[in-house]
Amino acid sequence: MLGRRILRIKAFKTIYAYAVTGKMSQDEAKAQFLASCEAVRDLYLFMLSIVPCITAEAQARIDAAKGKLNPTEEDLNPNQKFASNALATLLEQDPDFNKILERKKLSWAPYDILIRDVYDSMCGKDYFQKYMQTPGTSLEEDCKLFTKAFEQEFVDNAALEAILEDINLLWVDDLAYALTWCCRSLEDIAAGQPWKLPELYQSDMVLKKRPDAKVDSDKDFAVKLVRCALSGYEKYFEKVVTMVPDWDRDRLFSSDMAVIACAMAEIENFKDIPAKVSLNEYVEISKFYCSPKSRSFVNGVLDRLIKENNLI
Repeated sequence: MLGRRILRIKAFKTIYAYAVTGKMSQDEAKAQFLASCEAVRDLYLFMLSIVPCITAEAQARIDAAKGKLNPTEEDLNPNQKFASNALATLLEQDPDFNKILERKKLSWAPYDILIRDVYDSMCGKDYFQKYMQTPGTSLEEDCKLFTKAFEQEFVDNAALEAILEDINLLWVDDLAYALTWCCRSLEDIAAGQPWKLPELYQSDMVLKKRPDAKVDSDKDFAVKLVRCALSGYEKYFEKVVTMVPDWDRDRLFSSDMAVIACAMAEIENFKDIPAKVSLNEYVEISKFYCSPKSRSFVNGVLDRLIKENNLI
């Protein structure tokens, strides 16, 4: 599930926490990093579990309309296509899926307002209306519908973001990644495969399919990266200070130093990864998680450190 790019981001965030506080042991860093990785899969599970909830909202409205004092013909004979979609039934009846949700205490029950708002939004969209007007039913069609919902209803949804932040601070920034994996699961289900909990690391996913494949462990890579970046942070900090003597030590942004520390730890300790590849990865991270000028600063510092230490 988690590839090298997101693992680098998770490592950076762990080292950034150390850069800000100045206090973190190796065991604490490892625990924080691994928890942030597991949180991505929890978010994936939480978002996937919204499928039966939205479906239940549709059925509740149909039942309420039938019970009106003077129901219309449409109220009495509603289009049940969405309310009876096979995907929701499949997930509701999957014992493994529900056992995991129960164990992790993941539930949409307290967030019925969001469920109603999402359903209202879906009903007003062309993709939903076309789905309702198409005759016949199929699991594949249901999966495609919810794929559209995952793509259009949840990104940049302020109400959802507030809920996720309230549930788990580690979910911040991971929504888009989790939704991508929800869509991948729907593709597999549409193709006739049963739902399965994704392996946490992509290397484990490869090895599960091809046990004889020569694949380095992504988990081992990331844990070692965090350990080396943490243990080498002060060394890297002093090197950067000597490179920019006109800067006050306190002016070095913690986020910039966290990126530089992770990049140098990777370049020095993973010789099988070309230095240029590592440099580009962390410069890209600096674009999204550091200040507007960080990209050029990080790129320049890393380029100089790589050359001065003959790491090319």
